[in-house]
Amino acid sequence: MGILDQFRLDGRTALVTGAASGLGAAIAIALAEAGASVACHGNRRPADKTSAAIRALGRESQSFAADLSKADGAEQLYEAVRGAMGAPDILVNNAGMIYREAAEDYDTQAWMTVLQVNLNSVFRLCQLAGRSMLEQQQGKIINIASLLSFQGGIRVPAYAASKGGVAQMTKALANEWAARNVQVNAIAPGYFCTENTSALQKDEVRNRQILERIPAARWGHPEDLAGAAVFLASPASNYVTGEVLVVDGGWMAR
Repeated sequence: MGILDQFRLDGRTALVTGAASGLGAAIAIALAEAGASVACHGNRRPADKTSAAIRALGRESQSFAADLSKADGAEQLYEAVRGAMGAPDILVNNAGMIYREAAEDYDTQAWMTVLQVNLNSVFRLCQLAGRSMLEQQQGKIINIASLLSFQGGIRVPAYAASKGGVAQMTKALANEWAARNVQVNAIAPGYFCTENTSALQKDEVRNRQILERIPAARWGHPEDLAGAAVFLASPASNYVTGEVLVVDGGWMAR
């Protein structure tokens, strides 16, 4: 197999959560461009536009709605996808949320909701998809971590806790499943132009401080994540597992 062929995803089925817009949409479309059929999940908003864009590429795609803040949301989503498109060979856990408040005043219900969406549902989807992948002796799981998997952030304690958990969970699953040919990795995006960071982009002081720290001197765009996602979903990364790949314009190197 030639090197470029190792990045092909023909015959594979991917499930991408949070694919209605932003990073999830860019990843879903990139996987389709590499040859995969893609199940596009929307949490608060439907992923119909992303799914339509994939079908326009000549690839199979359907959109699925599920509330991952609910205890049974991940299971409902997985069963719907499996019933309609088959068990996914590739799982991208991108859906996430953020809540900002001073730690001393942080709302406990908001804490629980952030952990449910960002960590609990991620584990449950890994578990459900992982069972099928282990049976097939083949699979790729990509969890979306964050720079706050390494740093504490400001006014986002639940988000930092959840993304730290995602990074450690990724390594734990990789350790258990590597020998059975299921690779589990994470991508830690830096500061990207998405809905989750809109408050920071609008804050003149914080925006300036962030840009001064990024060697690339710009915010990332969702498409900047596409190559990393295709690599980790493809046979090209068959000997890569347990990694948290930082895509941040150089932030962590500063």
